[in-house]
Amino acid sequence: MFKVFSHESPEYVTTQKPNGAFLYSQEIVKYFIPNIKTTRNWVTIRKVPFCYDHSIVFIHNNLHPEFYDYLTHYRDLILVCGVESTCDKVKHLGRTIYLPLSVKVSEIEKYKTKKTKDTCYAGRKNKFAECNVELSTPLVEDLERDEFLKELAKYRKVYAVGRTAIEAKILGCKVLPYDPRFPNTDVWKVIDTMDAVKILQEKLDEIDK
Repeated sequence: MFKVFSHESPEYVTTQKPNGAFLYSQEIVKYFIPNIKTTRNWVTIRKVPFCYDHSIVFIHNNLHPEFYDYLTHYRDLILVCGVESTCDKVKHLGRTIYLPLSVKVSEIEKYKTKKTKDTCYAGRKNKFAECNVELSTPLVEDLERDEFLKELAKYRKVYAVGRTAIEAKILGCKVLPYDPRFPNTDVWKVIDTMDAVKILQEKLDEIDK
């Protein structure tokens, strides 16, 4: 039986509000693990030094991939990256798979609503001052998950990256770039989680055949 280290593991304790990595871990546990055929273990979220040999490890931090250097102590890893350029940065730790970020589209679509507001910033508050964004731009933050999506859906345009950018597109918002690493918002494709499950299964089969 495979082992799982995730946001549900007793060793993983966080006082911060759910971020993209936490939400992605929830989806991996709910949709990926039950539907993927593999003998490998799963590591869906980062906490040093927790990992297992012969694991599928999801890499969440694209800005600081060095945070994963502790993985050198483990053997036979497959590293799943949501940003293609991150694959090169962590390939010394194991074999890599580029798997575009995905969301459960039907769960986001239900928050669609009439657009009543113009532009907002939906990213990390500590990065706002570094971005090329008008300081008067409203920040959508510090909200529970449901309230966040309800508020985001009201805006016509949203400064966002990653999963938030994908969610904003599903909600009918125009996504605006603010992170110099991602000047083209086309990088954020709308891919349903179950389609991503199929992609990952195919790539795992190629490696483990």
